[in-house]
Amino acid sequence: MMERRLWREASFDLTGKILRINWLYVLLLCCLAGVGYVALFSAAGGSAEPYAGRHAVRFCIGLLMMLGIALVDIRVIARLSWVAYAVGVGLLIAVMRMGHIGKGAQRWIELGGLQLQPSELMKIALVLALASWFHRASWERVGNPLFLIPPILATLVPVGLILKEPNLGTAMITAIVGAAVFFAAGVRWWKFLLVALPMPFAAKLVYEHLHDYQRARIDTFLHPENDPLGAGYNILQSKIALGSGGMWGKGFLQGTQGHLDFLPEKQTDFIFTMIGEEFGLVGALAVIGLLSLIVLGGMLIALRCRNQFGRLVALGISFNFFMYVFVNIAMVMGAIPVGGVPLPLVSHGGSAMLTVMLGFGILMSVHVHRDTEFEGPSEDR
Repeated sequence: MMERRLWREASFDLTGKILRINWLYVLLLCCLAGVGYVALFSAAGGSAEPYAGRHAVRFCIGLLMMLGIALVDIRVIARLSWVAYAVGVGLLIAVMRMGHIGKGAQRWIELGGLQLQPSELMKIALVLALASWFHRASWERVGNPLFLIPPILATLVPVGLILKEPNLGTAMITAIVGAAVFFAAGVRWWKFLLVALPMPFAAKLVYEHLHDYQRARIDTFLHPENDPLGAGYNILQSKIALGSGGMWGKGFLQGTQGHLDFLPEKQTDFIFTMIGEEFGLVGALAVIGLLSLIVLGGMLIALRCRNQFGRLVALGISFNFFMYVFVNIAMVMGAIPVGGVPLPLVSHGGSAMLTVMLGFGILMSVHVHRDTEFEGPSEDR
Protein backbone atom coordinates (compact mmCIF):
# COMPACT_ATOMS: atom_id res chain seq x y z
CA MET A 1 0.00 0.00 0.00
CA MET A 2 2.81 2.38 0.90
CA GLU A 3 4.58 1.77 -2.42
CA ARG A 4 1.34 2.35 -4.33
CA ARG A 5 0.74 5.64 -2.48
CA LEU A 6 4.28 6.84 -3.17
CA TRP A 7 3.90 5.93 -6.84
CA ARG A 8 0.66 7.95 -7.05
CA GLU A 9 2.32 10.94 -5.36
CA ALA A 10 5.27 10.77 -7.76
CA SER A 11 2.91 10.53 -10.75
CA PHE A 12 0.90 13.50 -9.48
CA ASP A 13 4.09 15.56 -9.02
CA LEU A 14 5.25 14.70 -12.55
CA THR A 15 1.85 15.63 -13.97
CA GLY A 16 1.96 18.91 -12.07
CA LYS A 17 5.40 19.72 -13.49
CA ILE A 18 4.24 18.97 -17.02
CA LEU A 19 1.27 21.29 -16.55
CA ARG A 20 3.55 24.04 -15.19
CA ILE A 21 5.71 24.04 -18.33
CA ASN A 22 5.28 27.31 -20.19
CA TRP A 23 3.64 25.82 -23.27
CA LEU A 24 3.14 29.23 -24.87
CA TYR A 25 6.90 29.72 -24.76
CA VAL A 26 7.38 26.26 -26.26
CA LEU A 27 5.00 27.28 -29.05
CA LEU A 28 7.11 30.37 -29.76
CA LEU A 29 10.21 28.19 -30.07
CA CYS A 30 8.36 25.85 -32.44
CA CYS A 31 7.29 28.82 -34.56
CA LEU A 32 10.89 30.05 -34.76
CA ALA A 33 12.09 26.58 -35.76
CA GLY A 34 9.33 26.57 -38.38
CA VAL A 35 10.72 29.83 -39.79
CA GLY A 36 14.09 28.12 -39.95
CA TYR A 37 12.61 25.14 -41.81
CA VAL A 38 11.00 27.42 -44.42
CA ALA A 39 14.19 29.45 -44.89
CA LEU A 40 16.38 26.35 -45.18
CA PHE A 41 13.89 24.77 -47.60
CA SER A 42 14.33 27.83 -49.79
CA ALA A 43 18.12 27.82 -49.32
CA ALA A 44 18.22 24.33 -50.85
CA GLY A 45 16.27 25.51 -53.90
CA GLY A 46 12.89 24.20 -52.79
CA SER A 47 13.99 20.91 -51.24
CA ALA A 48 13.96 19.50 -47.71
CA GLU A 49 17.42 18.08 -48.31
CA PRO A 50 20.09 18.63 -47.24
CA TYR A 51 19.19 21.37 -44.74
CA ALA A 52 15.52 21.61 -43.76
CA GLY A 53 14.95 17.92 -43.05
CA ARG A 54 17.96 17.69 -40.75
CA HIS A 55 16.93 20.93 -39.09
CA ALA A 56 13.49 19.48 -38.27
CA VAL A 57 14.94 16.25 -36.88
CA ARG A 58 17.47 18.12 -34.74
CA PHE A 59 14.80 20.42 -33.39
CA CYS A 60 12.52 17.51 -32.45
CA ILE A 61 15.38 15.82 -30.61
CA GLY A 62 16.27 19.12 -28.95
CA LEU A 63 12.63 19.70 -27.99
CA LEU A 64 12.44 16.32 -26.25
CA MET A 65 15.72 17.09 -24.47
CA MET A 66 14.41 20.50 -23.43
CA LEU A 67 11.19 19.07 -21.97
CA GLY A 68 13.15 16.38 -20.14
CA ILE A 69 15.47 18.96 -18.56
CA ALA A 70 12.44 21.10 -17.64
CA LEU A 71 11.27 18.33 -15.28
CA VAL A 72 14.60 18.18 -13.42
CA ASP A 73 14.50 19.91 -10.04
CA ILE A 74 16.28 23.26 -10.28
CA ARG A 75 18.13 22.46 -7.04
CA VAL A 76 19.69 19.43 -8.73
CA ILE A 77 20.84 21.67 -11.59
CA ALA A 78 22.26 24.12 -9.04
CA ARG A 79 24.29 21.33 -7.40
CA LEU A 80 25.69 20.28 -10.78
CA SER A 81 26.61 23.82 -11.86
CA TRP A 82 30.31 23.66 -11.07
CA VAL A 83 30.50 20.11 -12.44
CA ALA A 84 29.14 21.46 -15.74
CA TYR A 85 31.68 24.28 -15.60
CA ALA A 86 34.55 21.83 -15.05
CA VAL A 87 33.35 19.65 -17.94
CA GLY A 88 33.13 22.73 -20.17
CA VAL A 89 36.68 23.81 -19.35
CA GLY A 90 37.86 20.24 -19.92
CA LEU A 91 36.25 20.18 -23.37
CA LEU A 92 37.89 23.51 -24.26
CA ILE A 93 41.28 22.08 -23.29
CA ALA A 94 40.51 18.92 -25.29
CA VAL A 95 39.73 21.06 -28.34
CA MET A 96 43.19 22.62 -28.15
CA ARG A 97 44.81 19.18 -28.13
CA MET A 98 42.69 17.13 -30.53
CA GLY A 99 40.00 19.39 -31.91
CA HIS A 100 38.82 19.62 -35.50
CA ILE A 101 40.28 22.49 -37.54
CA GLY A 102 37.94 24.39 -39.83
CA LYS A 103 38.31 27.75 -41.56
CA GLY A 104 41.63 28.40 -39.85
CA ALA A 105 40.43 27.78 -36.30
CA GLN A 106 40.36 24.77 -33.98
CA ARG A 107 36.87 24.94 -32.46
CA TRP A 108 35.13 21.58 -32.84
CA ILE A 109 35.51 18.20 -31.17
CA GLU A 110 34.09 14.82 -32.19
CA LEU A 111 31.97 13.11 -29.51
CA GLY A 112 30.13 9.96 -30.52
CA GLY A 113 30.01 10.97 -34.16
CA LEU A 114 28.63 14.42 -33.29
CA GLN A 115 30.66 17.56 -33.89
CA LEU A 116 30.40 19.86 -30.88
CA GLN A 117 31.67 23.37 -30.35
CA PRO A 118 32.54 23.42 -26.62
CA SER A 119 32.79 27.21 -26.57
CA GLU A 120 29.01 27.37 -27.11
CA LEU A 121 28.30 24.90 -24.30
CA MET A 122 30.73 26.82 -22.08
CA LYS A 123 28.51 29.91 -22.15
CA ILE A 124 25.66 27.96 -20.54
CA ALA A 125 28.02 26.33 -18.03
CA LEU A 126 29.46 29.74 -17.10
CA VAL A 127 25.98 31.16 -16.45
CA LEU A 128 25.20 28.20 -14.16
CA ALA A 129 28.49 28.52 -12.28
CA LEU A 130 28.17 32.28 -11.74
CA ALA A 131 24.53 31.93 -10.65
CA SER A 132 25.58 29.22 -8.18
CA TRP A 133 28.26 31.51 -6.75
CA PHE A 134 26.06 34.58 -6.38
CA HIS A 135 22.70 33.11 -5.37
CA ARG A 136 23.48 32.87 -1.64
CA ALA A 137 25.42 36.11 -1.43
CA SER A 138 24.05 39.11 0.43
CA TRP A 139 24.18 42.64 -0.96
CA GLU A 140 27.13 43.47 1.28
CA ARG A 141 28.99 40.35 0.16
CA VAL A 142 28.55 41.20 -3.52
CA GLY A 143 30.01 44.64 -2.80
CA ASN A 144 33.22 43.10 -1.41
CA PRO A 145 35.93 43.15 -4.15
CA LEU A 146 37.59 40.04 -2.70
CA PHE A 147 34.34 38.10 -3.09
CA LEU A 148 34.38 38.90 -6.83
CA ILE A 149 37.85 37.46 -7.49
CA PRO A 150 36.77 33.77 -7.86
CA PRO A 151 33.90 34.48 -10.31
CA ILE A 152 36.13 36.87 -12.30
CA LEU A 153 38.74 34.14 -12.63
CA ALA A 154 35.99 31.65 -13.50
CA THR A 155 35.00 33.96 -16.37
CA LEU A 156 38.52 34.72 -17.59
CA VAL A 157 39.58 31.05 -17.81
CA PRO A 158 37.07 30.02 -20.54
CA VAL A 159 37.42 33.39 -22.28
CA GLY A 160 41.18 32.86 -22.50
CA LEU A 161 40.80 29.28 -23.76
CA ILE A 162 38.32 30.38 -26.42
CA LEU A 163 40.70 33.13 -27.54
CA LYS A 164 43.38 30.47 -28.03
CA GLU A 165 41.24 28.56 -30.60
CA PRO A 166 41.19 31.40 -31.90
CA ASN A 167 37.59 32.63 -31.67
CA LEU A 168 37.52 36.32 -30.78
CA GLY A 169 33.78 36.78 -31.39
CA THR A 170 32.64 33.93 -29.12
CA ALA A 171 35.20 34.95 -26.47
CA MET A 172 33.76 38.47 -26.40
CA ILE A 173 30.19 37.17 -26.23
CA THR A 174 31.15 34.82 -23.37
CA ALA A 175 32.70 37.72 -21.46
CA ILE A 176 29.62 39.91 -22.06
CA VAL A 177 27.23 37.15 -20.93
CA GLY A 178 29.32 36.68 -17.80
CA ALA A 179 29.28 40.44 -17.16
CA ALA A 180 25.47 40.42 -17.52
CA VAL A 181 25.22 37.85 -14.71
CA PHE A 182 27.56 39.97 -12.56
CA PHE A 183 25.35 43.01 -13.15
CA ALA A 184 22.13 41.08 -12.42
CA ALA A 185 23.69 39.78 -9.18
CA GLY A 186 24.11 43.35 -7.95
CA VAL A 187 27.71 44.26 -8.79
CA ARG A 188 27.92 48.07 -8.80
CA TRP A 189 27.94 49.82 -12.15
CA TRP A 190 31.10 51.84 -11.39
CA LYS A 191 33.13 48.62 -11.29
CA PHE A 192 32.09 47.88 -14.86
CA LEU A 193 33.07 51.45 -15.75
CA LEU A 194 36.55 50.92 -14.30
CA VAL A 195 36.98 47.86 -16.52
CA ALA A 196 35.57 49.58 -19.62
CA LEU A 197 37.54 52.84 -19.42
CA PRO A 198 40.93 51.45 -20.58
CA MET A 199 39.40 49.49 -23.50
CA PRO A 200 39.46 52.30 -26.13
CA PHE A 201 43.13 52.96 -25.33
CA ALA A 202 43.96 49.25 -25.62
CA ALA A 203 42.15 48.83 -28.96
CA LYS A 204 45.24 49.58 -31.10
CA LEU A 205 47.37 47.15 -29.09
CA VAL A 206 44.72 44.43 -29.39
CA TYR A 207 44.38 45.06 -33.14
CA GLU A 208 48.12 44.57 -33.67
CA HIS A 209 48.01 41.18 -31.93
CA LEU A 210 45.02 39.84 -33.85
CA HIS A 211 45.37 37.08 -36.43
CA ASP A 212 45.51 38.19 -40.06
CA TYR A 213 41.97 36.99 -40.82
CA GLN A 214 40.62 38.84 -37.77
CA ARG A 215 42.25 42.10 -38.87
CA ALA A 216 40.89 41.50 -42.36
CA ARG A 217 37.36 41.22 -40.95
CA ILE A 218 37.68 44.57 -39.21
CA ASP A 219 39.20 46.24 -42.28
CA THR A 220 36.45 44.76 -44.46
CA PHE A 221 33.79 46.01 -42.04
CA LEU A 222 35.19 49.56 -42.25
CA HIS A 223 35.80 49.54 -46.02
CA PRO A 224 34.01 46.62 -47.75
CA GLU A 225 34.10 48.44 -51.10
CA ASN A 226 37.90 48.24 -51.21
CA ASP A 227 37.77 44.55 -52.16
CA PRO A 228 34.27 43.87 -53.55
CA LEU A 229 35.22 40.53 -55.13
CA GLY A 230 37.37 39.33 -52.23
CA ALA A 231 37.15 40.09 -48.52
CA GLY A 232 34.23 42.48 -48.93
CA TYR A 233 32.18 40.16 -51.14
CA ASN A 234 30.08 38.50 -48.40
CA ILE A 235 28.84 41.63 -46.71
CA LEU A 236 28.22 43.52 -49.97
CA GLN A 237 26.12 40.66 -51.33
CA SER A 238 24.22 40.49 -48.05
CA LYS A 239 23.39 44.21 -48.23
CA ILE A 240 22.31 43.86 -51.87
CA ALA A 241 20.02 40.95 -51.00
CA LEU A 242 18.45 42.73 -48.03
CA GLY A 243 17.90 45.93 -50.01
CA SER A 244 16.45 44.14 -53.03
CA GLY A 245 13.74 42.58 -50.88
CA GLY A 246 11.99 45.92 -50.49
CA MET A 247 8.88 46.15 -48.35
CA TRP A 248 7.19 42.83 -49.18
CA GLY A 249 10.03 40.78 -50.66
CA LYS A 250 10.43 38.94 -53.94
CA GLY A 251 8.37 35.98 -52.79
CA PHE A 252 9.08 32.52 -51.44
CA LEU A 253 11.72 30.70 -53.53
CA GLN A 254 12.09 33.81 -55.72
CA GLY A 255 15.21 35.35 -54.14
CA THR A 256 17.81 35.93 -56.84
CA GLN A 257 20.91 36.59 -54.72
CA GLY A 258 20.40 33.38 -52.78
CA HIS A 259 19.26 31.05 -55.55
CA LEU A 260 21.86 32.25 -58.03
CA ASP A 261 24.54 31.57 -55.38
CA PHE A 262 25.69 35.17 -55.08
CA LEU A 263 24.91 35.03 -51.35
CA PRO A 264 27.51 33.01 -49.40
CA GLU A 265 26.73 30.80 -46.38
CA LYS A 266 23.03 31.34 -47.03
CA GLN A 267 22.04 28.31 -44.93
CA THR A 268 24.06 29.35 -41.86
CA ASP A 269 25.40 32.83 -41.06
CA PHE A 270 23.38 34.70 -43.73
CA ILE A 271 20.02 32.93 -43.36
CA PHE A 272 18.39 36.16 -42.17
CA THR A 273 19.45 37.80 -45.43
CA MET A 274 17.49 35.18 -47.37
CA ILE A 275 14.42 35.90 -45.25
CA GLY A 276 14.79 39.63 -45.90
CA GLU A 277 15.17 39.13 -49.65
CA GLU A 278 12.19 36.78 -50.07
CA PHE A 279 9.80 38.26 -47.49
CA GLY A 280 10.98 41.86 -47.41
CA LEU A 281 11.08 44.31 -44.55
CA VAL A 282 7.71 43.08 -43.26
CA GLY A 283 8.90 39.47 -43.06
CA ALA A 284 12.23 40.46 -41.50
CA LEU A 285 10.49 42.56 -38.84
CA ALA A 286 8.06 39.71 -38.12
CA VAL A 287 11.00 37.38 -37.46
CA ILE A 288 12.68 40.02 -35.27
CA GLY A 289 9.38 40.38 -33.39
CA LEU A 290 9.26 36.62 -32.77
CA LEU A 291 12.86 36.62 -31.57
CA SER A 292 12.08 39.58 -29.28
CA LEU A 293 9.12 37.74 -27.75
CA ILE A 294 11.38 34.81 -26.91
CA VAL A 295 13.94 37.10 -25.25
CA LEU A 296 11.26 39.01 -23.32
CA GLY A 297 9.58 35.74 -22.33
CA GLY A 298 12.85 34.54 -20.82
CA MET A 299 13.21 37.80 -18.91
CA LEU A 300 9.65 37.45 -17.60
CA ILE A 301 10.43 33.93 -16.39
CA ALA A 302 13.40 35.40 -14.51
CA LEU A 303 11.28 38.10 -12.88
CA ARG A 304 8.64 35.59 -11.75
CA CYS A 305 11.18 33.24 -10.15
CA ARG A 306 11.31 33.42 -6.35
CA ASN A 307 14.89 32.20 -5.92
CA GLN A 308 18.03 34.09 -6.87
CA PHE A 309 19.70 31.14 -8.60
CA GLY A 310 16.78 30.72 -10.99
CA ARG A 311 16.58 34.45 -11.66
CA LEU A 312 20.27 34.71 -12.54
CA VAL A 313 20.19 31.58 -14.70
CA ALA A 314 17.09 32.72 -16.61
CA LEU A 315 18.55 36.18 -17.18
CA GLY A 316 21.90 34.76 -18.29
CA ILE A 317 20.36 32.28 -20.73
CA SER A 318 17.97 34.90 -22.14
CA PHE A 319 20.82 37.36 -22.58
CA ASN A 320 22.94 34.69 -24.28
CA PHE A 321 20.09 34.09 -26.76
CA PHE A 322 19.81 37.86 -27.28
CA MET A 323 23.54 38.05 -28.07
CA TYR A 324 23.17 35.32 -30.70
CA VAL A 325 20.34 37.28 -32.33
CA PHE A 326 21.93 40.73 -32.05
CA VAL A 327 25.34 39.69 -33.39
CA ASN A 328 23.92 37.68 -36.31
CA ILE A 329 21.45 40.32 -37.50
CA ALA A 330 23.89 43.20 -36.99
CA MET A 331 26.53 41.19 -38.85
CA VAL A 332 24.46 40.51 -41.97
CA MET A 333 23.38 44.18 -42.06
CA GLY A 334 27.00 45.33 -41.98
CA ALA A 335 26.68 47.02 -38.58
CA ILE A 336 29.48 44.91 -37.05
CA PRO A 337 32.27 42.76 -38.55
CA VAL A 338 31.32 39.30 -39.83
CA GLY A 339 31.96 36.81 -37.04
CA GLY A 340 30.39 33.48 -37.93
CA VAL A 341 27.54 33.55 -35.37
CA PRO A 342 24.38 31.64 -36.45
CA LEU A 343 20.79 32.78 -35.99
CA PRO A 344 19.50 30.39 -33.28
CA LEU A 345 16.84 27.83 -34.29
CA VAL A 346 16.89 29.26 -37.83
CA SER A 347 20.39 28.63 -39.18
CA HIS A 348 21.55 25.16 -40.20
CA GLY A 349 23.85 23.54 -37.63
CA GLY A 350 23.71 20.90 -34.92
CA SER A 351 26.05 22.34 -32.29
CA ALA A 352 24.20 25.66 -32.01
CA MET A 353 20.83 23.86 -31.93
CA LEU A 354 22.00 21.57 -29.10
CA THR A 355 23.35 24.49 -27.08
CA VAL A 356 20.26 26.67 -27.50
CA MET A 357 17.81 23.87 -26.65
CA LEU A 358 19.92 22.86 -23.64
CA GLY A 359 19.72 26.43 -22.41
CA PHE A 360 15.97 26.60 -22.98
CA GLY A 361 15.56 23.33 -21.08
CA ILE A 362 17.23 24.88 -18.05
CA LEU A 363 15.10 28.01 -18.56
CA MET A 364 11.96 25.84 -18.53
CA SER A 365 13.17 24.15 -15.33
CA VAL A 366 13.47 27.60 -13.75
CA HIS A 367 9.87 28.31 -14.76
CA VAL A 368 8.52 24.95 -13.57
CA HIS A 369 10.31 25.29 -10.22
CA ARG A 370 9.88 29.05 -9.90
CA ASP A 371 8.39 28.74 -6.39
CA THR A 372 11.12 26.43 -5.11
CA GLU A 373 12.87 27.93 -2.11
CA PHE A 374 16.65 28.03 -1.85
CA GLU A 375 18.66 28.93 1.21
CA GLY A 376 18.73 32.67 1.79
CA PRO A 377 21.70 35.04 1.67
CA SER A 378 24.64 33.77 3.64
CA GLU A 379 27.94 35.15 4.86
CA ASP A 380 29.41 31.67 5.28
CA ARG A 381 31.59 31.66 2.22
